[in-house]
Amino acid sequence: MSNATSTDLYEVTMAQSYLCEGMTASATFSLFVRDLPPDRGFLVCAGLDSVLDFLSAYRVDAEDVDVFASVLKRRPEDLAPLLGLEFSGEVRAVPEGHIVLAGEPLLEITASLPQAQLVETYVLNLLSHQTAIASKCARCVLAAEGHPVVDFSLRRTHGIEAGHRAARLGAMVGFAGTSNVEAAHAEGLTAVGTMAHSYIEAFGTEEDAFRAFARSHPGPVTFLVDTYDTVAGVATAARVLRDLGLGPGCAIRLDSGDLGALAVQARAGLDAAGLQETRIVASGGLDEFAVDRLVRSGAPIDTYAVGTRIGVCADAPYLDSAYKLVEYDGRPVMKLSSAKVTAPGRKQVFRRPGYADLMSLIDEQPPPNSVPLLESVMREGRRVSKPTELETARQRFFADLAALPPEARTIRAPTAPKAELSGRLASLAADVRRYIEKNLLGDAHGTA
Repeated sequence: MSNATSTDLYEVTMAQSYLCEGMTASATFSLFVRDLPPDRGFLVCAGLDSVLDFLSAYRVDAEDVDVFASVLKRRPEDLAPLLGLEFSGEVRAVPEGHIVLAGEPLLEITASLPQAQLVETYVLNLLSHQTAIASKCARCVLAAEGHPVVDFSLRRTHGIEAGHRAARLGAMVGFAGTSNVEAAHAEGLTAVGTMAHSYIEAFGTEEDAFRAFARSHPGPVTFLVDTYDTVAGVATAARVLRDLGLGPGCAIRLDSGDLGALAVQARAGLDAAGLQETRIVASGGLDEFAVDRLVRSGAPIDTYAVGTRIGVCADAPYLDSAYKLVEYDGRPVMKLSSAKVTAPGRKQVFRRPGYADLMSLIDEQPPPNSVPLLESVMREGRRVSKPTELETARQRFFADLAALPPEARTIRAPTAPKAELSGRLASLAADVRRYIEKNLLGDAHGTA
């Protein structure tokens, strides 16, 4: 059985109806985020390679049809029109790592209407989740102001695959490492880690634990110092590091309490012991807001380890993303529901200096000093290029970040740039609205 059954039921019922009605002409769906979550000045586009992998392998086989029939309580032969359906369409998308704004298409799919409809749920899931996590990680990098940030999220992400993606996405936007062994190996990342409180508790004394760990791991070590009393733990760690000559490259880790105040005390204790090069790592419920406060307070923390709140994007765990039909059989269409109006037609987004983005129709000429964001990434159901290298996406992100207005980069209450519509796109939207109101809503409004 393929991933075809990982979908919402209405995708199946609509596709079945389209096929029965012979509605198989070309359709374009646009995927975008309506509004940014609170305290967001931008989004980082992520998940495109996952989408293309899914679409490349998409096929409804006999087992899938059996599942559809079972949940619909119908005979498999009733769902026969779906059998063998594959994705053979076109995808235009914003390459991974680019910064995008609210309302801008992250991706547009053009395919036979049943094909484009059936893949909606899976595509939305992949892009929405990874874009949310990448954006959260990017804000941590901004908050840290040059201090290394590492990923400790695996144990509390919503699934192991989500943990792998969080590690990769963190690296894409500048994280220095991850505790996730599998992701570090698969993605070529730096693996980082220390010890748990259980390790300390298993020994008779804290010092016994530190010395045992150093014997097993003679390279640079990081000692967790807050199992019992943090100040005393720092003193013990300093003594062991100094006795064993392990200062340079080593670190202590603070995982609880007032991290800012404890970091000041720890730094003083380490310096007094002649361990000026020993770093301080902070962890424990950190996200970009906490990191921002600590950095602004001047806390002498060298590395920030972020985990739970990043891996689940705790303050904004979802995006207001949508996948909407914008054209069918050459006819532009749009939704008029209150607060959910969509723009019709296939589109392009042109980035102008200062993020004065212009959203236009696909065949419009680029304005001066602009670059198009959406690129052709799949034609006839096949990729047109190799998967994006992580380093390529990272370079793309940092180039975009450098040009982002300062007011969009702030951690609290940022001001997000807003894309504007081209004259042609605005005119088309007005024409389609008038058509709908005149020809489709006339009776509802009591007019001829």
